[in-house]
Amino acid sequence: MWLFLAFLLVPLIEIALFIQVGGLIGLWPTLAIVVATAVAGTFLVRSQGSQTLMRLRRSFEELNDPTDPLAHGAMILFSGALLLTPGFFTDAVGFALLVPPVRAFLLRRLKERINVQTVTSGSPHWRGPGPQTARGDIIEGEYEAETEETPPRDGPSGWTRH
Repeated sequence: MWLFLAFLLVPLIEIALFIQVGGLIGLWPTLAIVVATAVAGTFLVRSQGSQTLMRLRRSFEELNDPTDPLAHGAMILFSGALLLTPGFFTDAVGFALLVPPVRAFLLRRLKERINVQTVTSGSPHWRGPGPQTARGDIIEGEYEAETEETPPRDGPSGWTRH
């Protein structure tokens, strides 16, 4: 129902705004404003998108939760689509989505309505490249020291079969 109302009301609002603004300032200034907002929006979306992409990469590198940068990136992408759509209402909403406090507010509101569940596999206390054992970093095993007297092998190692 909400989607139907959005598809019905947004074009009506845009048409009404075009008629009002065009009547006040004329056709060519109205079209110039529409083109200028699209160009300005493109540059803003590009710069904020690259900053958000860097934050996303950093969260992956630091093994942090990437939810916030992903959500901000999605809102920036949506704002870019709105800014490229001709119209004053869509431009206003698109520019509003480019303001970080507005995105943070919307994200908080979305988090209130979404139930996030996580699944963890493996030990949450794993801290290194090797396996952790119950006795610290002692790993039991058998070894055989090779001496200079051991002849080198010319064939396969014996681990694989031909």
